[in-house]
Amino acid sequence: MKTVFFIRHAKSSWEDMSLGDKQRPLNQRGKRDAPFMAKMLKGLGTKVDAIVTSSANRANTTANFFAVEFEIPKEDMIVRDEIYEAYTEDVLSVLKSLDDHFETVLIFGHNPTFTSLANMYSKDYIPNVPTCGIVKIESEATNWASFKVDNSVRTAFYYPKQYL
Repeated sequence: MKTVFFIRHAKSSWEDMSLGDKQRPLNQRGKRDAPFMAKMLKGLGTKVDAIVTSSANRANTTANFFAVEFEIPKEDMIVRDEIYEAYTEDVLSVLKSLDDHFETVLIFGHNPTFTSLANMYSKDYIPNVPTCGIVKIESEATNWASFKVDNSVRTAFYYPKQYL
């Protein structure tokens, strides 16, 4: 069984307009929400084998908070440029290329793609995965290459305003 958590980056800052979109940092709310949601996810008994993140600063910084909580060395995080400005197929391609010894993976990225991914695996429509929202997808697949809509289902959806 394979499990993936699609995690939208925490709230980013628009304060410094000289920064390009990819360089935008987290704002104060993002810096509060990311460690909180990481601790919440770990508190549910989640075990994580790998962290995969977009190369955008806001996604990478969010992923770092989770890496600290799950004791995954920063240098072991997998940074993938193709998750930034991705379509669902791009993110799924990254997922399907992962090493099969990973059973549970966290993937950090962006909307609208992550809301689309959340809705692919359930009939219960989510209008928006908010910043630092976490969508859990469980699959009967025994390897990542066979992870598909017909053998996978959304089993959880968490976001900061449920708790804060």
